[in-house]
Amino acid sequence: MIEPTVALYGDAFKKAAAVLEDLIEQAQVRYALLVDRKGFVLAHKEALWAPRPPALDSIATLVAGNAAATQALANLIGEPRFNELVKQGEKQGLYVEEVNDLALLVMIFDNTTPIGRVKLFGKKAVAELDEITRGAVVMPRELGIDKEFKQSADAMLDDLFGN
Repeated sequence: MIEPTVALYGDAFKKAAAVLEDLIEQAQVRYALLVDRKGFVLAHKEALWAPRPPALDSIATLVAGNAAATQALANLIGEPRFNELVKQGEKQGLYVEEVNDLALLVMIFDNTTPIGRVKLFGKKAVAELDEITRGAVVMPRELGIDKEFKQSADAMLDDLFGN
């Protein structure tokens, strides 16, 4: 089955980036990422005071895999889903909240930021990002090459190879 995807370009990307920027300021987190369920970073922002970011692509891939495993756990115990995931270490924490069926919000924060603050502003951002990502859904079959381009390319290849 071909699954829809989120394509953030132009105004949609600017809106999502602005939401992440506000989130960093309000929640006082180091990094905020919007990732799709396939593990790709759709948009990200970092605080000016934050050190060099970790490998965001790797984080996105691992978070997406973890979200899928968490969904399976929820199903096993009879829950339709778990909407959020919190991991707290000695110095930093990771908060992941489901935006919708296609995207996840990821925030990385340090131990001086209260988790309640992260959750409060995360939920506000999720509501805004849900609307933005739903407006940016693209079905893969709609991304195909149009008929005129295909015919032109076929003709050029025929000329090139003498067919």
